[in-house]
Amino acid sequence: MKGITGIVLAGGQGRRMGGVDKGLQLLSGKPMIEHVIARLAPQVEEIVINANQNLEAYARFGRRVVPDEVGGYAGPLAGLHAGLQAAQQPLVVTAPCDSPFLPADLVARLAAALGDNDLAVARTGAQAHPVFALVRRGLLDHLTDYLKGGGRKIDAWYASLKVAQVPFDDEAEAFSNINTREELREHEMKP
Repeated sequence: MKGITGIVLAGGQGRRMGGVDKGLQLLSGKPMIEHVIARLAPQVEEIVINANQNLEAYARFGRRVVPDEVGGYAGPLAGLHAGLQAAQQPLVVTAPCDSPFLPADLVARLAAALGDNDLAVARTGAQAHPVFALVRRGLLDHLTDYLKGGGRKIDAWYASLKVAQVPFDDEAEAFSNINTREELREHEMKP
């Protein structure tokens, strides 16, 4: 979609997977991030990868790689912050590197619901999925101030904004993320 930068969030430490870089773990013979990029790329104008380790490995996917500016593995908001700074489009959409099944219509549905809101976030049932969001790039200063003030909780930051929650109940499985080696094995066995 024109005017949208995709940000793949790969900046975590992978603690639940034994401290390995989740985006680089193989699923069906390919790194998980490759699955995410393949699903997200047709939906956006450009993709930026947010990573804090293995930067050269991530650069091999042919996308710009940007680390967090906020130190200490500060979470997805630090990744969004880095992505907002690097984005060349007025809107950014985020997707985590450990969710290789994201919807093929994620961006279209979020964009259709954005309206005059600050951001649109995916939801299944009563659960919001804050790392699947379409965000206005103009929120960079607001997010910078939040992070400088010590804020790290994504829900608390969202609470200060106008948010559209977009139902994806018809595609709930698409938001499955892979956090452990066991979950990786389980998904590997699925047809």
